[in-house]
Amino acid sequence: MAHHLQTAANGTPDAILPLKRKKTDSTISEARSGLLAKEAVKHALKEYLDIKLAVKHYVDKHHIVDGISTDSSDEPEESPYPDPWGIPNAYHIFYLRQGGLPDWRRARAIATAKEYHAQQKSNFLGYQVNFNLNYEEEFGSYLNTHVNNIGDPFQEGNLTVNSKFMERAVLDYYAALWHAKWPHSDTDLDSYWGFTLTMGSTEGNLYGMWNARDYLSGKKILVDTNAWTSKKGKRVKLPPRLLYHQASTPIESPFAYTPIAFFSEDSHYSISKCMTMLEIRTFYAEGREKYPNQCPITDDGDWPAEVPSDDGGAMNIHDLASLVDFFAYRGYPIMVCFNYGTTFKGAYDDVALACEKLQPILEKYGLFERKVSWQDDNGTTHNDTRTGFWFHVDGALGAAYMPYIEMAYCGGLVDKKGPIFDFRLPMVHSIAMSGHKWIGSPAPCGLYMTKTKYQMNPPEIPEYIGTPDTTFAGSRNGLSAILLWDNIARHSYDDQIRKSLHLENMAIYTESSLRNLQEEVLKEDLYVARTPLALTVRFKRANDDLCKKYSLSNEDLEGKRYSHVFMMEHVTTELVDALVEDLSKEGAFAPDDTVAQAKAAAMVEAALRAPTSNRLSLVPTRGRGFHG
Repeated sequence: MAHHLQTAANGTPDAILPLKRKKTDSTISEARSGLLAKEAVKHALKEYLDIKLAVKHYVDKHHIVDGISTDSSDEPEESPYPDPWGIPNAYHIFYLRQGGLPDWRRARAIATAKEYHAQQKSNFLGYQVNFNLNYEEEFGSYLNTHVNNIGDPFQEGNLTVNSKFMERAVLDYYAALWHAKWPHSDTDLDSYWGFTLTMGSTEGNLYGMWNARDYLSGKKILVDTNAWTSKKGKRVKLPPRLLYHQASTPIESPFAYTPIAFFSEDSHYSISKCMTMLEIRTFYAEGREKYPNQCPITDDGDWPAEVPSDDGGAMNIHDLASLVDFFAYRGYPIMVCFNYGTTFKGAYDDVALACEKLQPILEKYGLFERKVSWQDDNGTTHNDTRTGFWFHVDGALGAAYMPYIEMAYCGGLVDKKGPIFDFRLPMVHSIAMSGHKWIGSPAPCGLYMTKTKYQMNPPEIPEYIGTPDTTFAGSRNGLSAILLWDNIARHSYDDQIRKSLHLENMAIYTESSLRNLQEEVLKEDLYVARTPLALTVRFKRANDDLCKKYSLSNEDLEGKRYSHVFMMEHVTTELVDALVEDLSKEGAFAPDDTVAQAKAAAMVEAALRAPTSNRLSLVPTRGRGFHG
């Protein structure tokens, strides 16, 4: 059958469609019919040749080979983006065309990416990521399987290609490790509840702060039996739905449902992001707006952006207590985010000491336990007993690592341990942990845990998935739960203790090597420091090339420029020695502090300065592992 080419407005052939045959009059003679048939064949042949010529012209114009365009005329001559260190011309190598990539270009791009990542992995020192992975042989097939743990981990739901049965085993393991009551039971309010994270601890921190905000601000989920909608102009009653309800603010305590957040200057930047996203008031914002020049911990009464830390990076508990007392006295509920292994210095907040110091303050002002009241549609008052505070622990690395150090301490293998941070402390409400740091995973993941009694029920129970949507995300990465399960299954407590002691010794070795470089080789101050029991060592900032080579994280602290390294499972003494050797060479360190401060001052001068009023919270854009 003859065809013709249907062409879009841009000249691209969209489809080849059959020609419509013309009807033949039955009264026409056979001779005339034969002549018309020859003409039709001749016309169809001409159309075919015209189509073939048009297709050839299109293929030549767009440089199509084997069905794939190789045309590069639509690429910008210069890359609009910076090249990664070690991949010159990366933009053009990975540029994707409308027609896809020919096999040779795709193969070249994949080989370039693999070579780059292998090289960077071999020198990786600066972040809390474990590259000692061993999943490919047994779990490689999962790259061709979508595993989705959507919904509550303790209910299966209708999306059956999930790994919730393995996720629950991981959660039980950490519930036991963190001394929570397990297994989970909806009817046992003191039992734990939690889920594995698709992001890292940032997701756990965000979910914990969201839960804390609603819990402290007097929200309650009630059943709405009067919901309706309109269909074709008719009022149609909907099934009962769950509805957020806000408790009425007592006249005598206008701030009873306005939670105030406290976190240290060494907290991960995700905490500030949480405050901004969830519009949670910080003591800094509230203090500046309502109580200017009344800060109890500064000589001039000005409010610091965050709770001060000590030199090692742990929160100053004395200052925290003074700040909490100031706001608790005025009726504000208290939200504290503790760190257990700060991002840059690796410090551990003394959560146990904080509980000891804050409990009398909370009891004094009626916040250790309080009644929250609501009225239903019938005007009946219902009371709920809650705490007037929420203590969350960001244990991204420390919550996974320090329990084994405590076991080693109890066994006489080390002479110190970290402060208690877990559910042995009744005042702890929630803990977040990353899975790609201590355990190791090819993708970010983690774990969030609280107690069942602190759970805010979901605003809806979607029948679509057949399980309550109690977690932060909708779809959740089920592969992460599988890999976390496998790693735990392959390592006993004794294995984990040996690993923790090895990395503790690696941190000691690294600190010693850098101090030798400082005192014996270069004989200059390199700012070498290590917080006790931290897996990180900090030193004078390396130059840009070394920061890229070793993926070093950097931060400016009190007028000094620092880099740091983290002792994760893949780090060897040979890698540390290579870094120290590079640092011993001329020009290995970044420009001096005076130059850096002048540049920073110039940037601030050129920026839009914040006014002294209407301040909300500090939003860091650099430091704390946020930039390279």
